[in-house]
Amino acid sequence: MDKPKVIVIVGPTASGKSALALELAKRINGEIISCDSMQIYKEMDIGTAKPTKKEQEQVQHYLVDFLSPSSRYNVSDFKKDAEVNIEKVLEKGKVPIVVGGTGLYVNALIYNINYLEEEYDASYREELENRADIEGLDSLYKEAMQIDKEATQKISKNDRKRILRILEIYKKTGRTKTEQDKLSIQDEPKYNYLMFGINIEREILYERINQRVDKMIEEGLIEEVENIYKKYNEFPTAMQAIGYKEVVSYLNDEISKGYMIEKIKMETRRYAKRQLTWFRKNKKIYWLNGLENMQNNIKIILEEYSGKKEQES
Repeated sequence: MDKPKVIVIVGPTASGKSALALELAKRINGEIISCDSMQIYKEMDIGTAKPTKKEQEQVQHYLVDFLSPSSRYNVSDFKKDAEVNIEKVLEKGKVPIVVGGTGLYVNALIYNINYLEEEYDASYREELENRADIEGLDSLYKEAMQIDKEATQKISKNDRKRILRILEIYKKTGRTKTEQDKLSIQDEPKYNYLMFGINIEREILYERINQRVDKMIEEGLIEEVENIYKKYNEFPTAMQAIGYKEVVSYLNDEISKGYMIEKIKMETRRYAKRQLTWFRKNKKIYWLNGLENMQNNIKIILEEYSGKKEQES
């Protein structure tokens, strides 16, 4: 029996994934499952480039805007929730379209990886957070490198969340994150995932990112972060997102407004570069030209979905 087809659209931030997915969904009677680790949070609208209310009214979106910024959410949670919602879309007789740039989430879904879960240790996380503030993140990065060189080399020296995660896993399980990932059970994927990536010239992508950050500031990113920062007593994991942590530094008078804006742009460009590196390793992805006419890219996706290209070859 043929597995149900699920369209997956990936690529770096600001490459036009959401716009393409929205237009495709309208054409193909589809619904969108977000694969973005930050768009899940309520109140974080501007800095995550979340689909607008109007866009969400045009096409049903799942896994967007449903969690408090103080809540914890991991790749295992995403995989379970994504599969539940893919099934909902299929039961409606519609086409599921997974769209986003969180590579780890994408892989968990398309390769059906069941990450081993361990109990969250709040006291140890607090200890690590305090150490990062006092000793500096570089100190913890070096410690993570000694424990698990392979996993640490794959992340940025500024990726606080993942550096702490490497240390947490080792403390809790006695295994490295690399060992933990290898122990994860991999079964046959439940669906026939058709993957498309948006490729775009780096200079043009970086210019788009710079323009997007300027627009976010104009639309009220600083006020958005300030409201969240005041509302939650604890420092939520979500506020480690690019754009949010830099604004927090500005609000705390640690950096100037001009430097804050430039730092958001720089960190976003670095993130986009890491996303491209991650996705280019995936041989299942059919790469689309991000500067091509959108209707042409939709045509390519529809041909792949209907199997026309396979019949021609």
